Amino acid sequence: MKMIRFPHPLVLLVGFIVLACLLSYVLPAGVFERHTDAATGRDIVVAGSYHRVPASPVSPLQAIVDIPKGLQDAASVIFLVFLAGGAFTVVDQTGALRRGVDWLLTRFRGREAIVIPIISVLFATMGALENMQEEIVPLVPVLLILMRRIGYPTLTAAAVSLGSAAVGAAFSPLNPFQVGIAQKLAQLPLLSGGGFRLVFLALALLIWIGGTMRYAIRHRVQPDTADEADPAAAGHPGRNHGLVLLLLFITFAFFAYGVLQLGWEFEQMAALFFGLGIVAGLLGGLGFTGTAEGFIDGFRDIAFSALLIGFARAIFVVLEQGQIVDTIVNGLSAPLAGLPAWLSALGMMGVHTALHLPVPSVSGQAVLTMPLLVPLSDLIGLSRQVTVLAYQYGAGLCELLTPTNGALMAIVAACGVRFDAWWKFALPLYLLLLALGALAVVLGIALGI
Repeated sequence: MKMIRFPHPLVLLVGFIVLACLLSYVLPAGVFERHTDAATGRDIVVAGSYHRVPASPVSPLQAIVDIPKGLQDAASVIFLVFLAGGAFTVVDQTGALRRGVDWLLTRFRGREAIVIPIISVLFATMGALENMQEEIVPLVPVLLILMRRIGYPTLTAAAVSLGSAAVGAAFSPLNPFQVGIAQKLAQLPLLSGGGFRLVFLALALLIWIGGTMRYAIRHRVQPDTADEADPAAAGHPGRNHGLVLLLLFITFAFFAYGVLQLGWEFEQMAALFFGLGIVAGLLGGLGFTGTAEGFIDGFRDIAFSALLIGFARAIFVVLEQGQIVDTIVNGLSAPLAGLPAWLSALGMMGVHTALHLPVPSVSGQAVLTMPLLVPLSDLIGLSRQVTVLAYQYGAGLCELLTPTNGALMAIVAACGVRFDAWWKFALPLYLLLLALGALAVVLGIALGI
């Protein structure tokens, strides 16, 4: 069977904006009552409070206006991508990255396949710890250099980075933006069920890394030379490569500390990477003018990928203005009440999978659905832990496929890969991971976690 051929990413996202606009005329408008939850500090819905409100269809003109509103809503993420992308281009133009890749390939000569699991585990760890996604976009050029030097297809760069991070986040025992929020809303101890989740996280990573290695080896091509893989660095030989790479590692360490311990937002991350670019450019011998030009080159290269994030956000803006997000949630969750416990749990996975297209934020989806599904699980005798598992696997794994995930669209575009090619690679692995998640849910019921 011939795989569906997706249109250009921008056409695809605008198509979803148009669809959201049309749905605001078709679906009845409705909302849940909300209150601020003391545990999470977020506004959550009140179970059983759904009610109709006057229709507020979004006009085609308003839908167009919602595109810059989506860009504005995602501004902090977009500026992070721009500034970090510019910084990595500066680092790239010093020649330090090429020197680092050369050193890495020398150490792994004849064992290049090991690079995939090493990088995948690193990104999966960051996904499990802090739901890393948009932060990956500026790293794509570095990964592309590495994959081209090994001779792996460019799609592999997206698979080892965003793909691994998404799998790590979906099966994580402590991801604060997924399981952390969901467990708080379900009034469960944080890290409860952690051992059970770790077992399935390891199995999930085996599936994803194995599939990625199989694809990379089967589609391996003649490796690029250093200059072909990194032409920008070839034109700027630079100096102090070791110091620039040391600065890069220190920045990553400080970045991880800031995110995990200091609770940094996207603005602080962007400022850190901007500082990295300035210091790296001067240390690497580019001078003030060369550093500025490096930033400009980076802005130009990353612009399309960054803007896709804002277009993806605009879809939710349209649905929210039409007041049909809660209608979709209510319509999908209501039928679960009449099902047996185990079937209801699998149905919850299906509901979260379907909801993740109109609600692409995993934390937003938790706030929206857990207050509805937790009381339902109590009524039918389903443990709250299993309810959280169904949310994690259903919503989290969708990050691998849904076109409304701006980070996914941006990274695939930055790799120069068509979205249908990504789907052809990722869909079989996604189905295996979804089956693994369903097994975990059923086993969780049987074990009484």
